[in-house]
Amino acid sequence: MSNNLNNTKGFLIGFLAGGTIGAIIALLTTPKSGKELRGDIKHKSEDYYDDVDNYYTEKKNKANEIINEGKRKYSMIMKDIKSKPGEILKDVEAAFDNAKENAKDILQSGKEKLETETDSLKYSFKTGVDGNDKNKKI
Repeated sequence: MSNNLNNTKGFLIGFLAGGTIGAIIALLTTPKSGKELRGDIKHKSEDYYDDVDNYYTEKKNKANEIINEGKRKYSMIMKDIKSKPGEILKDVEAAFDNAKENAKDILQSGKEKLETETDSLKYSFKTGVDGNDKNKKI
């Protein structure tokens, strides 16, 4: 961008210098009275001033457009950045809730299996005790 700005400044300076020199040479080489020559110089300088003013206004407007576009993009990026933590937090909470439900299911399944094994062990123990008591009676 700096290179583009330097090129624009160089072009503007060259344009003004070339135009001014050309106008002065043209005015000085024409056979006119001093009053007419001063009037022509005044009109030409006003024309160049208007050209420079228009060029400046155009570039100023273009710069404002670029600045506004940059501000708009910055605002969009900041909005996106600010929304990301909320989305990540929601994803983490969902994963945590899912893990908690899976842990509950595994715990319940393990609890049921433990109860089944405990009941089976109790039954086996009782059967062994009852069998032992019958053997003692015989």
